[in-house]
Amino acid sequence: MMRGKRTIGGGRVEIRNALFMPIIVAKRYNPKIKAFYDRLIERGKPKMVALMAAMRKLLTILNVMIREGKKMERK
Repeated sequence: MMRGKRTIGGGRVEIRNALFMPIIVAKRYNPKIKAFYDRLIERGKPKMVALMAAMRKLLTILNVMIREGKKMERK
């Protein structure tokens, strides 16, 4: 049984590294990502776990945008 702090090691390192700065910007300026991240933090998730979950959410949004040929909404 493992005890103590957990580390994030799943997925592809290159993708995680490439998405780190974009997710930092997105959680500040994208209302959907910000609300999702804040909700996870309120539920007691560690910040890095919430950040990784937001990365996955960002990838999902980007995949839909590519599939449907849409651009990011600006407000």
